[in-house]
Amino acid sequence: MLFTPGPTAVAPAVREAMAEPQPNPDVDPAFAERYVDLCEKLAQVYDTDHDVVVPGGEGILGLETAIDSLVAPGDRVLCVSNGLYGDGFADFVESYDGDPELVDAPFDEGYDLEAIEAALDGADAAGEPFAIATMVHCETPTGAINDLEPVLDLLDDHDVVSVVDAVSSLGGTPVPTDRIDVCLGASQKCFSAPPGLTTAAISDRAWERMESREPTSLYTNFLPWRDVSDGFPYTHLGANVAALDTAVDLVLDEGVEAVYTRHEAAAERCRERGAELGLELYPDAERASPTVTAFSLPGDAARVQRRVAADEDVVLATGLGEMADDILRIGHMGYNADVQKVDRAMDAVEAVLS
Repeated sequence: MLFTPGPTAVAPAVREAMAEPQPNPDVDPAFAERYVDLCEKLAQVYDTDHDVVVPGGEGILGLETAIDSLVAPGDRVLCVSNGLYGDGFADFVESYDGDPELVDAPFDEGYDLEAIEAALDGADAAGEPFAIATMVHCETPTGAINDLEPVLDLLDDHDVVSVVDAVSSLGGTPVPTDRIDVCLGASQKCFSAPPGLTTAAISDRAWERMESREPTSLYTNFLPWRDVSDGFPYTHLGANVAALDTAVDLVLDEGVEAVYTRHEAAAERCRERGAELGLELYPDAERASPTVTAFSLPGDAARVQRRVAADEDVVLATGLGEMADDILRIGHMGYNADVQKVDRAMDAVEAVLS
């Protein structure tokens, strides 16, 4: 039983769709029709009027592509962070010769709004304003969800283009997409499709900025995806598109709000079971994501993960980086956002701990 926070378990209907004979994405109009239809359905999940595009490539492609598409050499970028993926945006900015300023907070705390506002005001006062700001909605390695609205308010006040990694929240909990210039998702998290596709909702302001830049890449560039009426920039992943199309249909058939409610119920059950076992929630109940739960097991997470897999045939995840052996993560997202499945996973944890 796969119960990781991505890639997630894939529903039978999605696997079947991927196994079907596929139209040639380069020459068959049926594929282009499916792609356009998928983008329109994704816009319903995003709850946005922005353009939605689906390039071929795992979710990290979206993070790097957003930076390559928007950041010119020397551009100042405010990287708001309280986790590994927030920090990673600054690395991408550096690799494309931008000038990142990291405003970080401890992993178990929310964004530092005072520090963010001070950075924005200071940049304006110095005459070197930020062009772009990056942040993460759900920091998957720690199971923390961030309140984006106060930061977006500050960015609006300073006319800064926003980029948000919503890879592990999109489709599992509401995301304020229409307030975000580039909102990034992926197939392998709450959609419970196989890894291989990036999704992005892109505002007119972001498109305008991309068009004003000299492209540095074909692959890490959103612009060729804005209009695919004359064909795709490279051969698309036909089977992956079919799988994601079916996965999104499942979400829409259930109803987006019902899907959110199902994620909340699964998260609540997971945390109830954890409390019964004496497990401490990381970071805390107020900031815990509806899509993934992190329990604090300092120095013991990797051992418990291995035992749960070997003895109970349930695959969980640990933390990442310096917290790899301190956090055990339960990925109740997408197809696995189900109270009965959560009970099965937590039964396995209980058996090992006892």
